[in-house]
Amino acid sequence: VPQYKGKANLHVFEDWCGGAVRHLRKNLHFPLFPHTRTTVKKLAVSPKWKNYGLRVFGYIHPFKDGDFQFSVASDDNSEFWLSSDESPSNSRLAAFVGKLGTEWTAPGEFTKFSSQVSKPLRLMSSRRYYFELLHKQDDRGSDHVEVGWRVFLPSLKFEVIDSSYISLYTDESSLKMNHVEHIPQTLASHSGSYLWEAQQDEHGADMLKSDPRDTFFLTPAIEASRVENVLVPCAYSPTYVVKDFPIARYQGLQFVYLSFVYPNDFTRLTHMETENKCFYRESPLYLENPGAGLPRHLPLPKASEESPSSLQDPSEASHRLQQAPCHPWPPDPLAPEQHLQGEGPCQAEECPYGWQEVGTARPSKPGTERRALPSLLALGTEGLFSRETHEDTTPAPGRTAATTDYNSSEATRSEGTRVTSFLKMSETTASQQEEGKGQEEEEEEEEEVSDYSYETGELQQSWLEDSINWQRTFSVSSVDFELLRSDWNDLRCNVSGNLQLSESEVVDVVAQYMEKLNEKNGGIYTLLRIVNVEKRRDTARGNRYLLELELAERGQRTVRLSEYVYVLLHQGKQDDSAEANPEGLALGATEPQPSTWSILYGKPVLCRPLRLSWKQDVMVHFVVPVKNQARWVQQFISDMARLYGATKDANFNVILVDFDSDDMDVEKALRDARLPRYQYLRRTGNFERSAGLQAGVDMVEDGHSIVFLCDLHIHFPPNILDSIRKHCVEGKLAYAPIVMRLSCGSSPREPNGYWEVNGFGLFGIYKSDFDRVGGMNTEEFRDRWGGQDWELLDRVLQSGLEVERLRLRNFYHYYHSKRGMWNARSKK
Repeated sequence: VPQYKGKANLHVFEDWCGGAVRHLRKNLHFPLFPHTRTTVKKLAVSPKWKNYGLRVFGYIHPFKDGDFQFSVASDDNSEFWLSSDESPSNSRLAAFVGKLGTEWTAPGEFTKFSSQVSKPLRLMSSRRYYFELLHKQDDRGSDHVEVGWRVFLPSLKFEVIDSSYISLYTDESSLKMNHVEHIPQTLASHSGSYLWEAQQDEHGADMLKSDPRDTFFLTPAIEASRVENVLVPCAYSPTYVVKDFPIARYQGLQFVYLSFVYPNDFTRLTHMETENKCFYRESPLYLENPGAGLPRHLPLPKASEESPSSLQDPSEASHRLQQAPCHPWPPDPLAPEQHLQGEGPCQAEECPYGWQEVGTARPSKPGTERRALPSLLALGTEGLFSRETHEDTTPAPGRTAATTDYNSSEATRSEGTRVTSFLKMSETTASQQEEGKGQEEEEEEEEEVSDYSYETGELQQSWLEDSINWQRTFSVSSVDFELLRSDWNDLRCNVSGNLQLSESEVVDVVAQYMEKLNEKNGGIYTLLRIVNVEKRRDTARGNRYLLELELAERGQRTVRLSEYVYVLLHQGKQDDSAEANPEGLALGATEPQPSTWSILYGKPVLCRPLRLSWKQDVMVHFVVPVKNQARWVQQFISDMARLYGATKDANFNVILVDFDSDDMDVEKALRDARLPRYQYLRRTGNFERSAGLQAGVDMVEDGHSIVFLCDLHIHFPPNILDSIRKHCVEGKLAYAPIVMRLSCGSSPREPNGYWEVNGFGLFGIYKSDFDRVGGMNTEEFRDRWGGQDWELLDRVLQSGLEVERLRLRNFYHYYHSKRGMWNARSKK
């Protein structure tokens, strides 16, 4: 077609890290849903941008018959594919730059790598040949990709293929972004191709391992009549509920508590602890002298007996521990915009490496109350490390003896710069550093020796090698970092997982429940497996548990039991479990009234909390406001259709509130998808998240159904419906699952990232409760981003609801930048 001549199709995939073409193939939207679809006039592209991938495709028209050689040059990696004819399915890899993402060439450097140049290919001028060019650029270097060709003759140079010899594969200018039937699928660009499967990296995230929790919803539920009246009923009114308590703006965060979980659900992001070591305290001495003492990632050793110990006396420590609340510092009342800007793990300056010893100074922001945390020592683990064999401390000849004792928790450095092991170097004052600088520089000058010195005949003494005692051993006691944690919502640590519940406590509660269950049902149930137990602690009144048990009924049928139970404490009884709260009563606690049952039995009673049962088939409405995000809208709709396919659960509804999208027909996409039901609402004007969510909720007529306020860029685990239903109870419970924010270039199959401990934008609540608290604040949050989730949380808590807060396995927020979103306009 004449009008196709002189151009090739160009598809751009933005917001994706990595420099290898295999990284591009892992992109969620590749190859059908690019960020941008446009054209180029020659096969030499340089957008001057970062973290993107390109797919250029079309036809090449040779200017003569004969053998041609092709070469590709790029920064970073690229691949050039060519078909033996005009069919995309016959494409084969002809030339490439690199496979690891680290290889690159200068512009026009066509012969740097052997892989860049193709073997001679016989082409005919009367034919056209389909080609495809893939390119990946990270955030470094100058970005470019170009394809050159030459007739196969000695000494001829490669020349860039320009507009005279290319044509479009198809004209996409009039098509909507979700119209993808015309896009060619090839071995180079197909999600099911052998290249994709072969290039999956094995990932180290523990959460990727299968867990019975993930599919337990598929097990048929036990008949409701079997669990009715198994336990005596009791009033459920936890002391931490803050009904009518005056909460300052955005301070509701401090009244949200975390639940404990058993068995381990492996939500701790152990593979990310290189960046944010929340559990480990680090000494600046180890940071400065990596060879000194123990490896950086281990806790501090106990002071050697030979050195003057500066560690506090253990008995004094335990006394101070009793006085210190077991909570981190409360979150600062951040401005609403702040918590949305944190796109990565917190930086060293704002996120201490670990906990601070009780009593050490820590600069605090004005107006914030300072809370202290117990150190490892205060918890009685002061014997964490003790040397069995002591190092020979005699300095090597010609070397200056070390002036610091690496085993003590405090060290004197550079004449008066006092560094406490729990403070980072950046926290020593500038004046202290200035004092010590002069002497340091002098010492450095003295030690400088030329690498090559031919004038002295003998080896200089300072070149003597260190002797290493490979046989040194040490004593270590078992460490459980869970003991350092509390159910306070720690906003500084975004890689720790759900709090762990002790096995003995779980077994005790489950044994009591099973005894009562079989007492009522004539002993027909056998416990096969404890799938999941969640505990919300209330040391003043009693602990709430969600028991999820896999049972055999009469030794044949397997059934699922999933019930809330309450362990009611009699007056004055304190929780003696491992996570006992040193403060005794929780916030807002009042003296509990003794219950009839606890007086009767004189011990904690397992009972059924009144008005705290969840409904297994209640309708869940996902409410999502959107505008001009075709690839994400299509992805969300496809994910919802897959959820329906995997669960066969028809009791959910997708409500999309569309602010005049012009890049796709959202309603048609909903109609074409295999969804149990959907509602579409079109609104005009600028995108407003609060107004969009409120308009979506207003479409729900049944107050006894759940609304889940949602975001577009979410990957849901298959048990999401079950999880929302279990943690929403009308008049009692709302649910704010913690989502894992994926890093740039990460996917659910390779999940690098961090838990979004600050965000409450993904929120499940009964429609009646949502209406009762006043819904979204649409007036105040009309023209600004951020804070609307915290403001809603304040009102939900003040209304007397509990907010259940758990990290949900395999629940991800896809990485995206703010480019091209909602009301953004490009700078010309």
